[in-house]
Amino acid sequence: MCVCRLSGCMVTEEGCSYLSSALSSNPSHLRELDLSYNHPGQSGVKLLSDKLKDQNCSLKILNLDHGEPFRIQPGLQKYFCDLTLDPNTANTQLILSENGEVKYVEQQPYPDHPDRFKDIPQVLCRESLTGRHYWEVERTGWARVAVAYKTIIKEGTVGKFGYNNKSWCLFCTIDGFVVWHNNVSNNIPAPSPSPKRVGVYLDWPAGTLCFYSISDTHTLTHLHTFNTTFTEPLYAGFKVFNSSLSLCKITQQTNN
Repeated sequence: MCVCRLSGCMVTEEGCSYLSSALSSNPSHLRELDLSYNHPGQSGVKLLSDKLKDQNCSLKILNLDHGEPFRIQPGLQKYFCDLTLDPNTANTQLILSENGEVKYVEQQPYPDHPDRFKDIPQVLCRESLTGRHYWEVERTGWARVAVAYKTIIKEGTVGKFGYNNKSWCLFCTIDGFVVWHNNVSNNIPAPSPSPKRVGVYLDWPAGTLCFYSISDTHTLTHLHTFNTTFTEPLYAGFKVFNSSLSLCKITQQTNN
């Protein structure tokens, strides 16, 4: 018996019908089927779920997570995830808006919170990330685009994204990019003019974190990939100084 992994392979209802027929023809062959990040539709879900109940079929594990229509898009956008800024982590010199913007401002009267960054204008998102995820941000100036463990230190400069072993960071400047992890940096030249939009792809199980610059025509240019073993859930994070940054929305037809 074997495992079949078709995650992110643009499988639709029609493809599920063929898979169901194959399972009927050879019911003792497949034990696990991974169809996450596809769009099986209601009929596809029913066809394959029925195989789990079929005593003559050896299929025991069926993964249909993240089956929305936009998952059949080519490229990384099938892994898009909605992120929300966590006000409990926001430094007092940041102001957050409901549309996903973080802006550097004068001191804000935020209440004390153990998760709040005390000395650095940083913020984390609420969502715990342990799968495959993609998101985009747009900046007005210098910014750090990062992922971090929830346990990152919240006080002092040691908690700055990329300055410790609990965070991985792309530092976006006017004329280029710098990647940081555990206080080790690597300069990356940027196209001219430097793109304001950045894409982030995380494959937590595989231990890969990729950063991309995005042009006005939405062409992705690979900047850097971190390869490691993640040991805790990750959280998207951002740092701005005298600038702002916004989480971008992505739909099936358009990219805003």
